Amino acid sequence: MNIGLFGGSFDPIHRGHLTLAQTAVSRYALRQVLFVPANIPPHKQKSPLTPYLHRYTMIALATQDERTFTPSLLEAPEFATTFSTTPATSHAEKTATANYSIDTVRRLKRTLKKSDRLFFLIGIDAFRDIAKWRESRALLAECEFIVASRPGFSLRDVAESLPEGLRPPSSVTRPFHKQPAAGDLVLPGLTLHLLEGVNQSVSATTIRAAAAQGKPLGRWLDPKVADYIKKQNLYRNART
Repeated sequence: MNIGLFGGSFDPIHRGHLTLAQTAVSRYALRQVLFVPANIPPHKQKSPLTPYLHRYTMIALATQDERTFTPSLLEAPEFATTFSTTPATSHAEKTATANYSIDTVRRLKRTLKKSDRLFFLIGIDAFRDIAKWRESRALLAECEFIVASRPGFSLRDVAESLPEGLRPPSSVTRPFHKQPAAGDLVLPGLTLHLLEGVNQSVSATTIRAAAAQGKPLGRWLDPKVADYIKKQNLYRNART
């Protein structure tokens, strides 16, 4: 069975996330996509986040009509006390450790069958920093990656984003700058599927700013998520 893992802060989950997952399901015959909100994303350890419970609830609302989409607690807070509406600066969340993708993937794979194929869903902007991730080479070897591309990125950009040791020599990647980031890239130790046609002009920062100003959010969000944000008074103080 083909299974997708889609991690992130999801603060909030928006149509761009859903479009990426829907396209991946269709293109790569995924039977299930796990949406995994991080309790503490490594790259945002010093940034305030909406409490985990709210972000998980928004994912549940946004995905409830998609049979292949499943909210996941793989990176849930370690202590039940963090399942509250207290700010992310609470003692429990301060002392919790960051969620690293390599740990999440390994934990998930222990529950899968040997015949299952695991695909890691990620946007190309985040993938550009993959070499900085914890045990990035091991992570790329643990599962196949589905990278959502967008105009302006070339196959060379993708190849040069790989960790040292997996990156092809510049003499090989130099001609790639004229090729769009599309198709498959299979190298020793990794398999990348470059997914085109999923780019949407939407960002969580823009959504939070709009919510802070009381603007309608329907153009970016599932109506149930937009209604939840309004009822819970989320994002009253917008941040970047």
